[in-house]
Amino acid sequence: MIVSLPVAAIASVIVVVTSTAVMAQTTGTIPPQPSPYEVALPPQPPATGQFSPDELIDAGSHFFGDVSRGLAGVVEKAVSQWGLPNGYILGEEASGAFVGGLRYGNGTLYTRNAGDLRVFWQGPSIGFDAGADGARTMMLVYNLPQITAIFDRFGGVNGSAYFIGGFGMTALTANNIVVVPIRSGIGLRLGANLGYLKFTDVQTWNPF
Repeated sequence: MIVSLPVAAIASVIVVVTSTAVMAQTTGTIPPQPSPYEVALPPQPPATGQFSPDELIDAGSHFFGDVSRGLAGVVEKAVSQWGLPNGYILGEEASGAFVGGLRYGNGTLYTRNAGDLRVFWQGPSIGFDAGADGARTMMLVYNLPQITAIFDRFGGVNGSAYFIGGFGMTALTANNIVVVPIRSGIGLRLGANLGYLKFTDVQTWNPF
């Protein structure tokens, strides 16, 4: 028994060397041998907590009342620019401005892992667009570390950065969180609207 273990080990080495030599003679190349220090990593799972484009389009189509190429086009544009969101808001807002005005809204923030949250938003709406609008609004939320982090002031170019088929997309940001409102409604704004939105947990008429 004491001698059989080394003999078996030597026999195994001879078999491996012989197999490698035979393959080299047959193919002309020596197959690559795995390093004993290499560890095979398991495939990485997809990021959790995010929403796919199909889920967003399905939620938006039920909310806006129909499935349109415009909504799908805007969602696909947002995903191509910012990736997959880990939250989205469905709500309604109203605003009106010629040179200056106010915007108010309310809705629900939906997340996959942290539940749902009622939110309100307010803010000045200053830009080059005119007329009032009352619109259903879907907002994609990116990089949300926790659900209450939405309660902040988000600034950016609050105009239609992208427009197709009656839907407009804008973008706002704060503390590495990106909020992308997708709007459709009466008097959809196409101007370069340089306002901000402040999200709160209670309704208020103070946009500041």
